[in-house]
Order: sequence, then structure tokens, then C-alpha cells
Amino acid sequence: MTVENHLLQEIDELYSTAENAAKLFSQFDVTQTQKIVDAVVEAAAEKAEFYADWAVRETGYGNVQDKIAKNLATSVGLRDTYDISEFVESKIDFEKKVIAIPKPAGVVLAPMPCTNPIMTVNFKVIANLVARNSVILCPHPAAKECCNHAAHFLAEVAEKAGAPKGCVQILEEPNITLVNMLMQDSRTALIMATGGPALVHAAYSSGNPAVGVGAGNVAAYVDSTADIKKAGTDVIVGNSFDYGLPCTCESVVLAEREIAAELKDAMIAGNGWFVEGEENQLLRDFLFPGGVNNPAALGKSPQWIGEQVGIEVPAEAKSIVMEIDHIGQDEPVSKEKMFPVLGFYVIEGGVDAAIENAQAMLDIMGKGHSAVLHTADPEVVVKYTAALPVCRISINTAGMTGNAGLSTNLPETGAVGTGFFGGSSTSENIGPKNLVQYTYVAYDSDPSIEMGDIETAIAG
Repeated sequence: MTVENHLLQEIDELYSTAENAAKLFSQFDVTQTQKIVDAVVEAAAEKAEFYADWAVRETGYGNVQDKIAKNLATSVGLRDTYDISEFVESKIDFEKKVIAIPKPAGVVLAPMPCTNPIMTVNFKVIANLVARNSVILCPHPAAKECCNHAAHFLAEVAEKAGAPKGCVQILEEPNITLVNMLMQDSRTALIMATGGPALVHAAYSSGNPAVGVGAGNVAAYVDSTADIKKAGTDVIVGNSFDYGLPCTCESVVLAEREIAAELKDAMIAGNGWFVEGEENQLLRDFLFPGGVNNPAALGKSPQWIGEQVGIEVPAEAKSIVMEIDHIGQDEPVSKEKMFPVLGFYVIEGGVDAAIENAQAMLDIMGKGHSAVLHTADPEVVVKYTAALPVCRISINTAGMTGNAGLSTNLPETGAVGTGFFGGSSTSENIGPKNLVQYTYVAYDSDPSIEMGDIETAIAG
């Protein structure tokens, strides 16, 4: 058998199983679906630490404690965010005489990154179970062992709870050719694209519907009215979470000059380490060779980064903070980094200057993604948020936790849409609602045309 024929056979087997599972699953009611989701959520939560540790060991990215938090957010947190009935039961608007009937997408393809592997397994499996889809997971080769184990574990739990066999599948040996073939296959109802720009672009160019994410480059503006102590702590928490891997991590702090010194002290108290002079240049040379991010530093601790150039970074340091004097293509610190390095830029001119510099960051990369603001002035909130082409802005909280829904009431998610600004099909925190479509049944608006006992008919 040729390699091509082998791939085609593998693909046909995946889709045959997935389509059958999706067809059966689409007929499940709320009670059946809730039972399956609850079982998988509890199992994922119980194994949160086990898989967090495995992911760090296999990939070398991030840290166990923060990955535990992400694994819980995308299992228990995700489940608790939604009422499953919204995606299973029909909704009747008697006044408008319109019925909305939710229908699952069907077979969902789910490419995944190596930076957040188990979080993404949890998120894509559970979100699709809530929506009653079948899902084919495509792990990154650098994280395939932990992803394979977790996917098979959750699939077994789901099936024991009553889910159709094969509603959760995973490519055992992922490769670019096979994933591209799956993305372009007409049997793929939807692609959930999480990964680098090339993968997201390929998903949107596949000819199949897709929901995807984009690059982040989060500006955190701190004005003179802010709670400086809290802001200083929050920006370090946001930048350092899982060693800077999430796209929602703060990238640069825009500090008003009149509070800059106080904010710097607050950031130091929050375990930010400001680097200066020769040490700054040594770190820059290592972190940004040729002006681009060094992939070796991806998701590594500040201490590990320091060791690579012979600098002893304090053991308590969570973020390396580099002061910069402008935002621009020639200043790599003003771009998304995905390691715990935070830019610190002192500005003058109030919110207008903050908008100008945050916009400059977004023009470089990150349009549509997110931003952060620390202020006690509602007018600043309105002006800053109205001006920036992003789809979510966290106020007076860490950007990573706020924009992902952990420290705000935004939906908890493992993927954020960047909307039209960022070339995405959605501006929302992606979840089950993006994995379900609706048939709308509309009666003639003439009052003489009645619906009859439609509620009983639907319930029956």
C-alpha cells in the first residue's frame, strides 16, 4: 500500500467513526448530555496535576502550577460557565412566533499547539461534548504523548457515561500533510484552529468553516488614578503566568510618568525584576537574536533565561522587566514574546498617549486580541476601550486571567476570537455557542396565524 493510500484509509476510518458518533450524539437530550459532560469534567479535574506535570516534562514549556490552573479552568471552569440546555433544547419566542432549534456542527477538527496541550485537549473535548459534536484532535508532534494519553482517557470516560463510541478521537501520529488533508476534507463540518499564524491561515483557507485565534500583543495602561499597588502585582501575574505562554499575557506596561516610579516599586514588590545596563544587553542578545524571539526561550523561567547568559536572576523573580523608550518594529520587547519578559514604557499625555502607543503595538501584531487598563476614571475606560481595535479589555485585573475569564465574568475559555480586526470569524471567547448552529422557524407575523400547542409538540 502506498503512503497516500494509507493516509486515505486512515482518514476514511476517522470520518466513518466520527460521522456515526455525531449522528447518534445529535439525538441526545439535556440529561444524557449533562451526564457525559459532568463525568468528563470531573475526570479531567482529577487528572489536572498529573497531565500538567506530563506536559511540562514532554514539551519543556511553562510550569506545572499554572498549567494545573489552566487545566481546571478548561474543565470545571468551562462546564460551570454554560447552561447545557442552551445548546440542546429549542427556544420558543411566543411573542415573535419564532423558534430556534440548536443543531450540532457535526464532525469538528481540532488542531492543537504544543504550548498549552492539555488545556486545549480539555477545552476542545468538553466544549464539543456540550455541543454534542464529535471531535478529531490533532496534537502538535512535540506534545503528542501527553495529548494522546489524555484524549484516550477522556474518550473512555465519555463513552462509559453514555457517549457514542468515537465521539472523541485523536491522530496518534500527527503530521502536517495529514492535518491539511483533514482540514480540506468536505466531511469536516468545522475547524477549531489553535496554533501559530500559519495553521490558523491554513484553517481559514481550507474551504471549510473555521473558528480561530490570532496573535496577541497586550498593552497594559496604568494611569494616575489607578490602585498602583494592585496594578503592579497584576501586570507581573499576567505577564508571568505559565512563563508567558498564553497570548493574553501582558506584553508592555504603559505607565504615566507621574506614577511610573511608584508603579515600578509595586512591580518589584510583585516579583518583577528590572534589568539594566550590561545585563540588559546580554539578555537582549540571547532573547532576540536578529531582532526576533529566540524559540529556545519559549515558556522558560526567568532564572533559566538568566543562566543562559551567566546572569543570576533572583529566585523570587517572576518576570524580567525591560525598560524601553519607544514602540516599534525595531524594538522586539514591544512585540508578543511568549516568555516572561515585560516591557516598561513611561509615557506622557494621558489616555491619548496610551491609545497612540497601544495602537502602535497592535499595528505591529495583535489586532483584535486584547488589552488591559488600570484606572479609577470611567471616562478613561470609555475612551481607551472605544479607541482600540481589540475584542476584550480587562479593567483593574491581570490581563491573562481577566481576558480568559478567570478573574472576570467573561466566559472561561481556551481560545479567544480576534474578530474582524484580527481576521477571525468571531470576536467572542470561544465556547460551545460557536460549535452549534440554529434552525430558525418563523411563523407569519399576522396575529391571526397561531402557533398552536407548539411547546408540547417540541417536547414530545
